[in-house]
Amino acid sequence: MRFDTKIGIVVRDDLAAWQRLNVTAFLASAVAGGVPGVVGDPYEDASGNAYLAMFRQPVLVYEAGAGAIKAAHARALARGMDVAVYIEDMFKTGHDEANRATVRAVTAEDMPLVGFAVHGPKNGVDKALKGLRLHP
Repeated sequence: MRFDTKIGIVVRDDLAAWQRLNVTAFLASAVAGGVPGVVGDPYEDASGNAYLAMFRQPVLVYEAGAGAIKAAHARALARGMDVAVYIEDMFKTGHDEANRATVRAVTAEDMPLVGFAVHGPKNGVDKALKGLRLHP
């Protein structure tokens, strides 16, 4: 099945494995919660157990160095795409309000990004993430 839109998540390549997974999970939740219609219907198995709904389309996870992430983030913002960010200082906070405060304290150009997610038209996401490699 072909999709007109794309979800891309980029994580910094020097993070510990637990940090990469944590950042990916938080960024995916941002897309799920912030982009209407991107999540499908709930699931149910043959035994009648209900399961949560998931994204309607694949999520591609990329990795990159700090400079490449910064450049891709700037391209995504310039294209007006839906973007979520995760910055270094968020590893030190203990709750959601503090996370928002850390982001609010820095400009987009000065963000110490460890990852970001982008959702938008497929060709736009491809252009924003051009040159990044898929996470192994």
